[in-house]
Order: sequence, then structure tokens, then C-alpha cells
Amino acid sequence: MLAHVPDLNDFVAGMKILLSAGGVITMEFPHLLRLMQENQWDTIYHEHFSYFSLLTVSRVFQAHGLRLFDVEEIPTHGGSLRIYCAHDEDVSKQQSEAARELLERERAAGYEDLDTYLGYGRRVEADKRQILSFLIDLKEQGLSVAGYGAPAKGNTLLNYCGVGCDFFDFTCDLNPHKQGHFLPGSHIPIRSPEAIREQQPDVVVILPWNLKDEIAQQLSFVSEWGGGWPHAHRS
Repeated sequence: MLAHVPDLNDFVAGMKILLSAGGVITMEFPHLLRLMQENQWDTIYHEHFSYFSLLTVSRVFQAHGLRLFDVEEIPTHGGSLRIYCAHDEDVSKQQSEAARELLERERAAGYEDLDTYLGYGRRVEADKRQILSFLIDLKEQGLSVAGYGAPAKGNTLLNYCGVGCDFFDFTCDLNPHKQGHFLPGSHIPIRSPEAIREQQPDVVVILPWNLKDEIAQQLSFVSEWGGGWPHAHRS
């Protein structure tokens, strides 16, 4: 929930009130370091109000009398943090080596430096040009392109890059509630996965790249007609 909270300070202050004297708060959220290092800008959604480094989230909790004493780096959503916090006065819970190491790693990588974030903006712009060049090259070759999946990250990517039905003939999704509708903004039609076998596109672009291995296995039949399946734009 932490990334979805519009009034962050009020939310964390409430957790301080609710936490028992020897209690522990544990939360998970996408890790800003992984997002930036791996160019996961398509995971920046309008419903997320915040993206956290460990440095930042530690300061937020500290401002409300809570101390972050441990952290785990987990693979969820391209790389997330699972944090553990206690009351500041609870001396029974000492800072772990994992927490110390990650704080230092973020400092060394420049996550307390504004230039780090300005530089990332330029990398995102370059990534957009690379994606468009890739898709334009496919269409110049006369190849047909379809998408796989209708995730939020796919909509972020397609709308930022200005990609619509001029590049994608359709996308498909296992969720029947999405089938028969259109992707917002790009207006690309959403069909069932059977459409790939029926239409036999030359290229199927995997939009939920965090599931690329599983989906590529499901799409192995695409090779029957010489098709391929790049996964969005992860570098």
C-alpha cells in the first residue's frame, strides 16, 4: 500500500500509533534503485504516488519515530524491498548488516544526488527513441506485430512512445474481462491468446516483461511460422 498513499506522512504517523511497544511493521514496495538501474520506467503508474529508495523510506519513518532496522531485496515487480520497522525507542532490534549495506550502496550510486535523477530522465528519452526505431524497422520490413498482455506497464510504455494500431495489430490477454476491449490511449484491441495462432504475426511483443520467461514458453509455437517474441524494452 505504501506506494499508493497520497498523504504519506499521515499514513506513517497512523502506523506509529497502531504499533505495539515491541511490534514490527513490515511492508513491500518497488525499489527505486532497481527501477532506475534497469530502465523500468514503464512501471511508473498514475496510481503510485511515491517510489522509494531505502534512504528515502528510512527518513520518512524516522520522521515519525519509527526505525527501519532490516531489509530484504526481493524479485517481485522487477525488484522490490521488504522493510522491517520498529519504534525508535525499541533497542531490542538493531540495524542489520543488509540494511547498512544497501544504504551505503544507494549513497555510492548517487541516490542522494539530484543529478542522478535528471540523468535518468535523459535515459528514458533515449529508451523511447530506441523502442520507436525498433518498431519502425519492423514495419519497414513489412512485418506484422502483435502484443501479448494488457498490463499497466504496457499502457505506460505504449502511450509514452505514441504507439498505437499503426504498429500493433492487436494485443491479447488471458483475462476474459479484458478481451473485447481496447487499451486506453493507444486503442489497440485486446483479444484472446488464440488470436496469435489464428493471425500468425511475425513478431509478438511481450508487454509484461516480468513474466517474460513464462510467456515465452507459452508462445513457443510462434516459431512454427518463423515468428519471434521480444520482451518490451528491458536492457
